[in-house]
Amino acid sequence: MKFISSDTKKSFFLIYSQFMERDQGWASKKTRKRKLPEEEDRGMLDLSFDELNQDLLEKVLAWLPTSSFCRLRSVCKRWSCVAESATFLLACSQIPSRDPWFFMVDPNLDQSIVFDTAEKNWKNLNHSLHLQQNPGHNSIPVAASGGLICFRTVSGEFVVCNPVTGAYRELPPVCTTNQSQTLDAIAMVSSANRSSYKLVLVCGDLPNLSAKVYDSGTNQWEEEITLIRNTNRNSLESESSGDETLYFLSKAGDVVATNMQRSPSKQYSSVITVKDGEEIIYFLSSTGTVVACNLAKKCFSEYPRLLPLYFEYSIDVIECRGEMLLVVLSELLESASLRVWRFSEENRLWHQIAVMPPAMSHEFYGGKADINCVGYGDQILICVNSTGTEFGSCFLCDLVTNGWIELPKCFVNGKPREFMSAFSFEPRIEACV
Repeated sequence: MKFISSDTKKSFFLIYSQFMERDQGWASKKTRKRKLPEEEDRGMLDLSFDELNQDLLEKVLAWLPTSSFCRLRSVCKRWSCVAESATFLLACSQIPSRDPWFFMVDPNLDQSIVFDTAEKNWKNLNHSLHLQQNPGHNSIPVAASGGLICFRTVSGEFVVCNPVTGAYRELPPVCTTNQSQTLDAIAMVSSANRSSYKLVLVCGDLPNLSAKVYDSGTNQWEEEITLIRNTNRNSLESESSGDETLYFLSKAGDVVATNMQRSPSKQYSSVITVKDGEEIIYFLSSTGTVVACNLAKKCFSEYPRLLPLYFEYSIDVIECRGEMLLVVLSELLESASLRVWRFSEENRLWHQIAVMPPAMSHEFYGGKADINCVGYGDQILICVNSTGTEFGSCFLCDLVTNGWIELPKCFVNGKPREFMSAFSFEPRIEACV
């Protein structure tokens, strides 16, 4: 057996002790006396991992952070074989949640770099994803859910991959009624027990929209769904009179089109939430309004516009804590602001829930900055890129504390790497494609 660091051994020992207390009840209330640090260290030194039975070993390893387990696989042959064990994968699936990783997208699409929120550092996946091994595919990530990421090739095919294990599945070709339809949104949702997933495509031009759904359980695309505008008087109303493009003069004298130009990696940016058992997919129209498609009711609505058409801003739609949010970078009074908004169903207005400190957001002013965002739980990762000043930075926002931090630069071969966008996923070894 190879050497195990003391920190790793402590983590292992603590998890092991919790299992012993919970499952075997060996520590009674009378003897549950707090040990001194040196006593704990002696206990760890006395612990022999080889003496653990296979079932207990798998349960303990399943609770370790994914990055820790990946490192520990090289400790010995026995631990390396655990990753292939069906009972170990079952134990992993019973872990309620894991700290997310953010899969980063750079302009060259030739890296497998993630940001680990548990260890607060960058990681380069040890293996190359299948699509990156074949340059002819020219693929780009377009959606993520659970422990999986979906890629789209230049020919329009979809491949779902587990970034941790490298396992992948090529989905059947998509057949639509009108092959020339515009693809508006691509979203992915996993089942509650993460045993299956769905990939949802929304196509067409407002108000003529349709949806196609792929179900991994059947490995088939379901019948195309025609979406109609929700005409209920209590439905959302938008000031938009269509999806036409308008033009106006910016403060710098440039002609600006209201038709949004999104980066390729977020061209189909969209999210899915489940409300009252109904799946709703949200995406941004070409004019920047939020469109909500209820797949169960086969209808769609447009949300009220957050900012006027003539206002210069960058916007993205995300999902956090099961609800849709908007992140907006705008310029006003010779300064820039970055804010997070939630829509209130009660008064049908947008409400600000978080704002980046002005000292941080002011550096975006005048830089023609564009934001691409992704949410997970209470966290939002924001990639800011500017064509005017050629800067790129990534920020992490905590919605609970309204805390904002700039992530450290990621260096590859001694050179800083810039990222266009990111996708969030749970690093799960057991996630099946």
